[in-house]
Parts: sequence; structure tokens; C-alpha cells
Amino acid sequence: MYYHAPSSCPVCGQTLQVTRLRCSHCASELTGQFTPCRFCLLEDKQLQFVETFLRCRGSIKEVEKSLGVSYPTVRNMLESALNALNLNDKGNADTADRQGEKQAVLDQLYRGELGAEEAIAALNQINKP
Repeated sequence: MYYHAPSSCPVCGQTLQVTRLRCSHCASELTGQFTPCRFCLLEDKQLQFVETFLRCRGSIKEVEKSLGVSYPTVRNMLESALNALNLNDKGNADTADRQGEKQAVLDQLYRGELGAEEAIAALNQINKP
């Protein structure tokens, strides 16, 4: 049985460093300082989300259905994974946030949680500088 290697120290919380690799076939060992893959830095929950997101071909609606969570929850999970992988482009964060807010309003309209006038008012509020 194999376990997911921890990426942070359980004592101080700092990033653990990979210093030894072993071949399971011939038992050869390498010692040194190795960089783990960036996906190894994800927590189990984040890794499961990324796998689901990829399986759903990036469709947030499909991820919602697959995980049984709301749109805002999927967005938060995506942001968490992006941050953990250091892939969160801060330059486009405001635009992405606005797009996410707009999509959330449209989703509420689609589900009948908002009326047309309420949705228009909410979209106008999001578009204000």
C-alpha cells in the first residue's frame, strides 16, 4: 500500500524537502535534494478536485454535479488549487472575479432563484467601477 507523501512538516508547517529516492525493483537509492512535482504539493482534497475538474473537461457545471456542490464552492476550490500550485495570475484576478460573479448571477437566474430585474440589477452592480 502506498500513501500520499506529506508536503509540509507536521511540526512547524514548513515545506518538506525530498532527499532520498528508492527503486522498488532493485532497491537502489539516490540521496540528494530533489524537487517534488508541483501536484505533490496539493492536499488530498485539492488533488481530488483537480482530478474531477480534468475529468469534467473544465466544465464548472459538470464539476458542480459530480461533487454535489454549488458554483461558488467550485470557484473556491479552484482558487485554492491555483494558489497551492502558484498559478493564480494576480493580473487577471479582478477580471476573473467579476466573470465568476456574473456567472453566479446567471446561474441563479437559470435556477429561478432570481428574477430578470434582480439579475439585471446585480449584473449592473458588478459592472460598476
